[in-house]
Amino acid sequence: MEYINATPHPVKLNSGEVFAKSEYCARVSTSFTTIENGECEVMYGEVEGLPSPQEGIKYIVSAMVLSASTRTDLVAPATGHPETIRNEQGHIVSVPCFVRG
Repeated sequence: MEYINATPHPVKLNSGEVFAKSEYCARVSTSFTTIENGECEVMYGEVEGLPSPQEGIKYIVSAMVLSASTRTDLVAPATGHPETIRNEQGHIVSVPCFVRG
């Protein structure tokens, strides 16, 4: 399987493998309902910035894009996984794997 990074920054796995950002940058628009009692709902638009699905290729996207899409060729970094590595400031350094949609 080939992975293509469609996020605006490099993605690093705990194994040391790094996926540099590519020519693609997947985005999804959002809109919100009126705030009531301090809450609102979010609605996602269409995912943009990706080519059509291709056999043998998965695209690395943000968790928000993954959530907004029904495509089966998208994955997101597993940033909430217990084996995620963080630096002293709490910023993510690397993730153990990808999350499927």
